[in-house]
Amino acid sequence: MIIIDKALQFREDTNNPIRVGILGAGYMAIGLVNQIVRYTPGMEVVAICNRNLDKAIRCYKNAGIEKVAVCETPLSLEESIYNKGYAVTNDPEVICSAEGVDILVEATGTIEYAAKVVLKAIAHKKHVVLLNAELDATLGPILKYYADKENVILSGSDGDQPGVIMNLYRFVKSIGFTPLVCGNIKGFLDVYKNPNDMMEFARNMGQNVNMITNFTDGTKIAFEQASVANATGMKVSQRGMKAYHSDKHIDDLTNIYNLEELQALGGVVDYVVGAKPGPGIYVFATTQDPMAKHYLSYLKLGKGPLYSFYTPYHLCFFEVPNSIARVFHFNDPVMAPVSGPVVEVVATAKKELKAGDTLDGYGGYTAFGQCENAPVCYREKLLPIGLAEGVTLKQNVSKGQVITFEDIEIPKDSFVFDLYQKQQEKFIDELVVKEKFSAL
Repeated sequence: MIIIDKALQFREDTNNPIRVGILGAGYMAIGLVNQIVRYTPGMEVVAICNRNLDKAIRCYKNAGIEKVAVCETPLSLEESIYNKGYAVTNDPEVICSAEGVDILVEATGTIEYAAKVVLKAIAHKKHVVLLNAELDATLGPILKYYADKENVILSGSDGDQPGVIMNLYRFVKSIGFTPLVCGNIKGFLDVYKNPNDMMEFARNMGQNVNMITNFTDGTKIAFEQASVANATGMKVSQRGMKAYHSDKHIDDLTNIYNLEELQALGGVVDYVVGAKPGPGIYVFATTQDPMAKHYLSYLKLGKGPLYSFYTPYHLCFFEVPNSIARVFHFNDPVMAPVSGPVVEVVATAKKELKAGDTLDGYGGYTAFGQCENAPVCYREKLLPIGLAEGVTLKQNVSKGQVITFEDIEIPKDSFVFDLYQKQQEKFIDELVVKEKFSAL
């Protein structure tokens, strides 16, 4: 941030702002637009794309901007940008193809729609920052592959837990330590909660009830930690992660992990429920350097072998302008898959399901998501929850059972299933090698 603020101020002073397009107009997009418009020098939100134009206009109005153009063509958006205006559109092609949009932020929380738009943006050689862990965890590797081919950056974002974890992970590595646990601190968990249970809370918070349910039933944290795993190469030590429950401070929990197991796995992603400081994140790291151990003891970080580093908060959209600047100005992605999938988020039945039932995706009534190592998913044909919405079961599935591709009718001509298949085919050799290695 110390470098980013100077870079953005320089852009402000030289009248050369980063021109941002936002995809989505929901809870996080509202905050992000307000943050950029009111508080971020050297950056402008030149366009918002949303299927409901009134919601896109609302984003601008909440940030104090009353005059907004509705653009139906790339040319009309280009004219708006040239005239220093603000625009909305409901056509992703307009915002993805228009000259003058430097970078896009994907903030819809969807998977199929978002994947189509991200691919469209990449085809038009636009950088994309994802405020969308669901998409990143499900299709991030193949989207990153296409972004690399077009020489553009696909990046996660600062502020949300995965980005905060990655920043701390990079810092810990930069001072000579080996990160072995990248963790998240969660306040509450009930994998069987459904939208009926969360309706009143969602209404009071002004949020979408399915997204609140997604947070509560652990699916969101699974998406987040899978994204971190794919960006670091770390695995999960068991299906669903260890998910320890504790009311202690995170500094007091370094002894809950087995060092040899962590080293054998090459590090793990995990989370704890109820620990302090919540809702923060943590990285547990180790070192073999006797001098480093001496100084860490002197600095009150304990005697090891694991040392606790943590950030006591995450600030969601408040930090996303930093991500935009990092990607566009410094070519520094916050996080991105290092290669193929390392961990995936698999659909698990919330209740007894019958043949003929239709799954409703994440944050719904039928399934929650939990992390599993990608080679296991490949071998056991486990269904990612990011693909589950709208699919029909062809056989019964018990409550708590992981749903497989063999349990469902594979949709025909499904964009998201086809893209996932391309991801598998692209990285299948890598998955097989990982599976063979893990069996040794």
